Amino acid sequence: MLKVELLRYTPEGEKLIAAAAKLCYSSVGIQEIEENLEEKNIDSFLNMLMDLGHESPIEHVSFTFGAEGVSRTLTHQLVRHRIGSYSQQSQRYVKLNQFEYVIPPAIKENEDAKALFLKAMEEDQKYYDEITSILFNKHFEKYIKEGLSEKKAKQKAEKEAIEDARYVFPNACETKIVFTMNARSLLNFFRLRCCNRAQWEIRQLALAMLKEVKKVYPTLFKNSGPGCINGPCPEGNMTCGKIVEVREMFKNQI
Repeated sequence: MLKVELLRYTPEGEKLIAAAAKLCYSSVGIQEIEENLEEKNIDSFLNMLMDLGHESPIEHVSFTFGAEGVSRTLTHQLVRHRIGSYSQQSQRYVKLNQFEYVIPPAIKENEDAKALFLKAMEEDQKYYDEITSILFNKHFEKYIKEGLSEKKAKQKAEKEAIEDARYVFPNACETKIVFTMNARSLLNFFRLRCCNRAQWEIRQLALAMLKEVKKVYPTLFKNSGPGCINGPCPEGNMTCGKIVEVREMFKNQI
């Protein structure tokens, strides 16, 4: 099950953005940019930036998320957002004695498809265990002959065994990841991944992330969501055709 937490974010981020914007639009020096920045002024600066689409000052604020219950399918898409930093659970160093997996809703709702899917997951685990055992024994024997201690031989043999055995795991394999994006990258992420045409799993992640950042900086993310909530649908002929419903959802629920 998807779980998303906002682990850290830049403190007083909205004030920092307002200060950076103030520098852009006035003759003040560095020492004065935070002077007279009260809540009212900050809110005014942020609303102006968001409405004008002047996004460079918001790059000074960053957000770090932790996500689990997500698949490798999702993280392969996530890391394509290049202005971000990622730390993902390693299958090279973590032996998965019983790997968790994500079942797509369409498969979960169909009994025949679900039965085949679960069988494939069970077989993947079985083959992973068998391959790990075969490779472990081979590597362990080699390292013992090379004169390594039993403890060291076991450590090296297991690491090398699971490094290759992991190739049998499917994209459904559950993983965990910590990642950081600045606010501007997040706006772009939300425009792309909150869209109805985004793949279902990363869209769930994006919606959960948007809810979290809106709790701490509501003005900064007041216009966040798919491209169609602030203008025409950018998908052209591939539009989902539900622009009214989408705008209503992001106005009242997100």
